[in-house]
Amino acid sequence: MDERLRTNRINWNERTPIHARSAFYDVEGFKSGRITLDDIALGEVGNVSRKSLLHLQRHFGMDTMSWSRLGASATGVDFSETAIDLARSLDEELGLNVRFICSDVYDLPSILNEQFDIVFTSHGVLCWLPDLDEWGKVVSRLLKPGGTFYILEGHPMMNVFEESASGDLRPEHDYFHEELLLEGRRPSYAGSELIESPVYEWQHGLGEVVTALVGAGLRIEFLHEFPVSGYQVHSVMEQGDDGWWRFPERNDSFPQLFSIKATK
Repeated sequence: MDERLRTNRINWNERTPIHARSAFYDVEGFKSGRITLDDIALGEVGNVSRKSLLHLQRHFGMDTMSWSRLGASATGVDFSETAIDLARSLDEELGLNVRFICSDVYDLPSILNEQFDIVFTSHGVLCWLPDLDEWGKVVSRLLKPGGTFYILEGHPMMNVFEESASGDLRPEHDYFHEELLLEGRRPSYAGSELIESPVYEWQHGLGEVVTALVGAGLRIEFLHEFPVSGYQVHSVMEQGDDGWWRFPERNDSFPQLFSIKATK
């Protein structure tokens, strides 16, 4: 494994128990039957009943198990051993019969010799991948001919800005490509509790994402952009009754999420 990804795996092993007890993830609500998938993904992926679904970079698996609750034969993958252990424990407790595999995305084809009707990934996944061309090849390798790939992800435009002490947003990062090493003792998106270990992140522009998928032989069915965020990226954002986060002014003037649906 790439040493940078090894560093990130340590970070995600540390995050898992912190996230599992956070209000953001609401594990008890999930145990009570809550579907954790958002309305955009549910509407755009469509009916998954009796379809095989591979879910990449799944953390501790509640979204994957939600697909199972909706009728899919679901497999979830994550490179964090701690996250996969928790996912398997939750699945056993709830009896959802989901398969979970501990693997880095890039190594997955050497472990999983199967193809799926749907390959799905969402919310905060691409920033953990240094090489999108190789990612696209993995997606294509694991997808059946005629199968569907779907991603719902934070728009790269959102990663360009940092907040000043006064709360103003200023462009500080490269939109097109950037590698960042973030030191430890930082909170994650799921609350204020500090993550002690450092982590690498990568910025990928939207053109790079599309090109990686097309280059791997997929046909883009649509590319959609949305003026909402799945979490509070910046402190000025406010959460609506629908659960999405927005800026209080001129929110609809720029994209905050994007989705892509593609076929093989």
